[in-house]
Amino acid sequence: MGVIAEFAQETIDAGAFEALDKVYVENKIRALVGDEDVPAKEGKLVPQLIELAVSRGKIEDGQTAREILNDQLYDLMTPRPSVINHEFWQKHIVSPETATDWFYNLCTNNDYVKVDAIKKNVVFNEKVKDGNELEITINLSKPEKDPKAIAAAAHATAKKYPQCALCLENEGYLGRLGQAARSNHRVIRLNVGGQKWGMQYSPYAYFNEHCIFLDTKHEPMKIDQQTLINLVEIERQFPHYFVGSNADLPIVGGSMLAHEHYQGGRHTFPMMKAKIKKPLHFSDFPAVKAGVVDWPMSDIRLTSEDTIQLIQLGTYIMDKWNHYDDESLQIKAFGVDGERHHTVTPIMHREGTAYVLDLVLRDNNTNDDYPLGIFHPHAEKWHIKKENIGLIEVMGRAILPARLKSELNEVKKFWLGEANEITDAHLPWAKEVQSRREITKDNVEQVLHEEVAQVFGDVLADAGVFKNDEAGQAGWERFLQIL
Repeated sequence: MGVIAEFAQETIDAGAFEALDKVYVENKIRALVGDEDVPAKEGKLVPQLIELAVSRGKIEDGQTAREILNDQLYDLMTPRPSVINHEFWQKHIVSPETATDWFYNLCTNNDYVKVDAIKKNVVFNEKVKDGNELEITINLSKPEKDPKAIAAAAHATAKKYPQCALCLENEGYLGRLGQAARSNHRVIRLNVGGQKWGMQYSPYAYFNEHCIFLDTKHEPMKIDQQTLINLVEIERQFPHYFVGSNADLPIVGGSMLAHEHYQGGRHTFPMMKAKIKKPLHFSDFPAVKAGVVDWPMSDIRLTSEDTIQLIQLGTYIMDKWNHYDDESLQIKAFGVDGERHHTVTPIMHREGTAYVLDLVLRDNNTNDDYPLGIFHPHAEKWHIKKENIGLIEVMGRAILPARLKSELNEVKKFWLGEANEITDAHLPWAKEVQSRREITKDNVEQVLHEEVAQVFGDVLADAGVFKNDEAGQAGWERFLQIL
C-alpha cells in the first residue's frame, strides 16, 4: 500500500473519520505532500510523508517547516476540540482516571506528547547524604531552537499571536518561525475558582502524564488564597494527580510568570515521600495536621479532609511569611523600594480523602556575594545546575541541561585516567570527588550518579531559607514562634 493510502487508513482507524471518508482524507494528505503516492517503508508514516513533501518542494527543508507539516498531518487523526471535550467529560463521569487515560493516550498517539523525544532523556535516582532519594534527569528531548527563528525574533516588533506558549489561542495554531506548531494541540475546558481554565499535556514531559492547568486569560501568576482554592478545586476534579504552582517572583519562580498556570501529573515526587521532622499544632485549626518536613528546602506540610480549614491555615502561613524578616539569615520580605521578596511554592496532592498541601518558603533577595540569588544555586555548583529552582525541582526531580550528557562522559574519562576533554568548570569538583573515592571502570557510572545527585541535593539546600544547621534550625524556631 502507498504511504498516503496507509496514513489515510491509520487516520480513519484513529476515529476522527469513517471509512466512507477515505478518498477525502487521502486528498487532504495530498494537499500537504503532493499527489502521487509512493510505496510505504517500514516504520512511522509521518516522517516518510515529510520527506516526500521536502523532495517535491511542497515545504522547504528546514526545522520549522518540518515541525509544522508533522503536526498538520497528525491533526488529521485528531478530533475537533468540541468532540474531545464532550468525550472527556463523559468519561470523567465514569472516573477521572478513565478520562485522563483516554486523553493522554490520544495526545501520545497524535504526537502532541513527543514520546520518542522524551525517551532520549537520561533519568536515574540516587540517595543523598540526608537520606532522601532524589530524581535526576538530563533533558535531551526539547529540540534546539531553529536558527532562522532566532534571527526572525531579533527583528520582530509586531504584537505576538498567540501572546505566549500557554495561551489558549495555541490550540490548532499552524505555527511559524519562533512560534511552535500546534495544529494537533487540544485543551480540555474546565472551571477553576469560578473562572474558565484549560488542561493540556506537556509536549516534552518531565515526568509521567505531565500536564498544565492554565487560565484561559493571559494574566500574570499570583500566589494568594485564591491559589489554594484553585488547587483544592483541581484536586477534587483530578484526585489521582498532584498539582502545584511555581512561585510568582523572578529567581525563585518559573519561566512563564506572565501567564497564570499550574503543573500537575501522575507522579510521586521525593518530597511527597519525605517525613515530618517537627510536628506543629495550630489550635484554631484543629482539623489540620501540620509539621515541618525533613527536606533540604524549607517546607511546611498541612494535611486535612477539611479543605476550608486547610485553605485558611495555608493563607495565614503565607501571609506571615510574606511579611517576615530575619536579618541574621539574610531573610528580608521587602526591599527599600517596597518590592516584595517573599512568596511560596504551593503543591497539593491527595492521600485517600485527605488533601496534602506543601508550602515551600521562598525568598528572591540578591546581594554582592550572590547576585543571582541568595537562596539560589551557589556558584560552585553552577557546573551542574545554574538555572532557577522551580516547582518540579523543589519536589526533588532535577531538570539538568543537555550539555551535561557529553560533559559528564569527559568527567568519567578523567577519573579513569583516560584521554579527555574535561571542562574547567567541572575540574575542581572532579578532583575533589577523586580525592575521596576509589573509582574504577566497574563503579565509575555509579559514582557519577551518586555525586551528581549529591550536588543537586546541595543545590536544594542552597535554595532553602532555613538551612539544616544550628543557625538555620534556630531560624525555623523563630519563625514558628511567630506562627
